[in-house]
Amino acid sequence: MIRPTLFAVLLALTSGSPAMAESTPGRVISLDYCADQFLLKMLPASRILAVSPDAGKAFSYMRERAAGLTMVRPHAEDVLSLGPDLVVRSYGGGPRIASLLARAGIEVVQLPYAENLADIRDATLTIADALGVSERGVEMVAEFDRRLAAIALDGESRAALYMTPTGVTSGPGTLVHEMLLAAGLRNFETRPGWRSLPLERLAYEQPDVVAAAFFDVDTIRPELWSPMRHPVARRQLGEKTSVMLQGAWTSCGAWFLLDAVEALAAK
Repeated sequence: MIRPTLFAVLLALTSGSPAMAESTPGRVISLDYCADQFLLKMLPASRILAVSPDAGKAFSYMRERAAGLTMVRPHAEDVLSLGPDLVVRSYGGGPRIASLLARAGIEVVQLPYAENLADIRDATLTIADALGVSERGVEMVAEFDRRLAAIALDGESRAALYMTPTGVTSGPGTLVHEMLLAAGLRNFETRPGWRSLPLERLAYEQPDVVAAAFFDVDTIRPELWSPMRHPVARRQLGEKTSVMLQGAWTSCGAWFLLDAVEALAAK
């Protein structure tokens, strides 16, 4: 006799039971720390059924609000056992979890990927609508635009290099690139997408400013062959104007990216 999996048992218990969902409205789960940020910002704790295990980590912007909340692994069985009304995810649970939860009648909202500041606005409004707090989303976008408009740009376009402890930088076509432009800087990295630090170029050409992110996160360290172990890379932090950005500011495409923009513009 074949024993049913835990998922199959939970699926049988939850399928075709609309009364269960109706009796527990507002029970929302987030499956990764990017989705966590929106729940923790937009909802009262009473409506948050669970957040991801990373919600309280140093790279989680809203980590203080995660204290005391239930945490759930992004596995279908674990999520089903809690009986949520709604699940919000960015990458948590992998590509199959949305369809698995849908079979149990649980709605899954995908957090839109943000490549620019307009995408951040759209994502904020989309998630707020899905959570039933549309006015909160409108308020957040208005505050986002107010802060962005208040950033004073002096017209001087200095070159800025984005650096992380793993030796990664970012060029055009990324949200980090848009962050630098919003701060009145131009990106030292001219190649598109995510790249390793251009060590050869840095040997004879240097940026005016270094935007150093995630250096405050102890769990992110350079590997043995990371470009950050090279003296040319280390020299940038010691000799150039460095703006130390909290890793949580740039960890996800969300409203808190403006903290990084403001810090760069002020420097």
